[in-house]
Amino acid sequence: MTSPTPDALLGPAEIRELAGALGVRPTKQRGQNFVIDANTVRRIVRTAGVRPDDVVVEVGPGLGSLTLALLEAADAVIAVEIDDVLAGALPATIAARMPTRAGRFSLVHSDAMQVRELPGADPTALVANLPYNVAVPVLLHMLETFPTIERTLVMVQAEVADRLAAPPGSKVYGVPSVKANWYADVKRAGSIGRNVFWPAPNVDSGLVSLTRRTEPIKTTASRREVFAVVDAAFAQRRKTLRAALAGWAGSAAAAETALVAAGVSPQARGESLTVEEFARIAENRAGENENEESAAK
Repeated sequence: MTSPTPDALLGPAEIRELAGALGVRPTKQRGQNFVIDANTVRRIVRTAGVRPDDVVVEVGPGLGSLTLALLEAADAVIAVEIDDVLAGALPATIAARMPTRAGRFSLVHSDAMQVRELPGADPTALVANLPYNVAVPVLLHMLETFPTIERTLVMVQAEVADRLAAPPGSKVYGVPSVKANWYADVKRAGSIGRNVFWPAPNVDSGLVSLTRRTEPIKTTASRREVFAVVDAAFAQRRKTLRAALAGWAGSAAAAETALVAAGVSPQARGESLTVEEFARIAENRAGENENEESAAK
């Protein structure tokens, strides 16, 4: 791999100059906060454990701060950008600042939530500064759509980072925590100050590391069935599971039957359950439905 020049990464002056030339002003609508500190993007790449053989997918590359740092370390980088102006400018930025690596860069001009396939080799890692307003759905969509992604490191709002990495029983444990755990082992991987962004956000940011499970959750229920239980349990999180799952199961009695069969107390609440327990509940309700259908024939 050819080493890039020391000044290849973007600093505050270069970011503002590039944005000015493009007429770009970060928008709250898309949750845009551009990283302007080269040390921070190198730290993100280091924390992500990006290897020379990795094919990294990046969502929301913006002006290319993190993209350039990823190109220093990975075999290839695929960037997914929805913004027309930013998507149009990024290849030229890469070519100008890191010409020896430009052939290793691919751009997908699309909404990440609509992406179903990527060019080139299958991605092995996801590294991104995710827009705060869509961070969780984008993360879950990418993990579901691209099972070859083994390692993920995302920078998100600190509150979102806490939710993603929360263990069962925590006050902030909820839908994002359980669904992320369906795919991966999740942990907090650091904090990021506000002064490395332009414009500086009103909230702190956090890094979340996700390592794909080597073995999927053992269950006969589908992901969709398990996630339906999770959604129902946390839609009314103050209620007991017997009450919260009544609509999902068809009645409170049916919910209790599924819970007892799964080895879960009907008086428990969703925030105390592991993803494996949610899977057992889904499995037992699915089995109950099959029995009801058989009896009706």
